Amino acid sequence: MLRYATAWRDGDLATLVDCYAEDFTLHYAGRNPFAGTHVGRAAALDVMAQVSAVAPRELLGVDEIMVSDGGGALVVRERLRRDGRSAELLRVLRYRVEAGRLAECWLHEADQELVDELWA
Repeated sequence: MLRYATAWRDGDLATLVDCYAEDFTLHYAGRNPFAGTHVGRAAALDVMAQVSAVAPRELLGVDEIMVSDGGGALVVRERLRRDGRSAELLRVLRYRVEAGRLAECWLHEADQELVDELWA
């Protein structure tokens, strides 16, 4: 979790990608075109790229890093931009870890309605 959070803060894309297991699964909630389960590292990276193309995101800070034997969570602040609009979001990313790699992630939004609007 610390390696991943540090790479994210530093903009180290190669290390970020290396943290994901080959069968990494990403869960996006909400009512937007990206909501659902994205299975496999390639599929997850593809949907993350699509989301960033629609509403570019900027990491403002990693506020908390929580770790347990089988996973962890990050509490982060990000800024999304779309059509001249900017919104600061509080997000919790819950991870399952296997064999030292991120195996699964659930993204929880403090304001899912706002994210749905920006990702629509």
